[in-house]
Amino acid sequence: MTADLTTFAQRLTEPAPGTKRDDPGALRRRRIVVAVFVVIGAIILGFSLSAEPGAASFVPMTIALAAAWLIGGFLSGPIRLGRFGWRPPESETSPKSSTGSASAVGAAALGIAVGVAVGAAFVLGALITREIEVLASLVRNVLAFRDEGSVVLITAITLGNGLAEEIFFRGAVYSAVQKHQPLIWSTLLYALVTLASGNVMLGFAAIVLGSVCAVLRRATDGVLAPICTHVIWGAIILFCLPPIFGT
Repeated sequence: MTADLTTFAQRLTEPAPGTKRDDPGALRRRRIVVAVFVVIGAIILGFSLSAEPGAASFVPMTIALAAAWLIGGFLSGPIRLGRFGWRPPESETSPKSSTGSASAVGAAALGIAVGVAVGAAFVLGALITREIEVLASLVRNVLAFRDEGSVVLITAITLGNGLAEEIFFRGAVYSAVQKHQPLIWSTLLYALVTLASGNVMLGFAAIVLGSVCAVLRRATDGVLAPICTHVIWGAIILFCLPPIFGT
């Protein structure tokens, strides 16, 4: 059991075995596409989240943002789902048992578990933040957009944007800077683009969530685990924070 836990920790904190990298030509193309779509996405995000609650442009702009991240991500080059398991790499070819072998299912399970943990941490943080009015008002400004349409529509938009962001930032951007501290640069760029909204609380959330998802990208060599984490986190934020902040 101790050995399994140690191996699990190593797999979570080290690059995935057999991590794939772009060749020089593909890397150059990916970087150009990423640069173009970072600018496009930042502009759309700035307009969408700086709009007043109730503005007719909010939903179309938010959908346009998700489309920009998706198009930019897939145009940049291959986007891998990734795999995760807690067995040592050399044991994964053993015919004795498939339990613990790296797989897409393992990556999804890891992402879901981490999403629940990060979401719970944000809920606990919200209980403190609501007592600090200057911060609470910033959170309420973001949560106000929850009432911009039906619950189903806003939920779909929120979770869809989370998926799109992971494909772009933990897929395309991470791969574009994979040789140069990708955890740091992909998270920093994600936070800077998010700050185009003008809300520092969104920037803070981007740093925390981006860091966690970048670690998952490194551990799984793909975007499936980060997507699961982002979607679960987004659902928790969407439904648990409004009652805390009275919105």
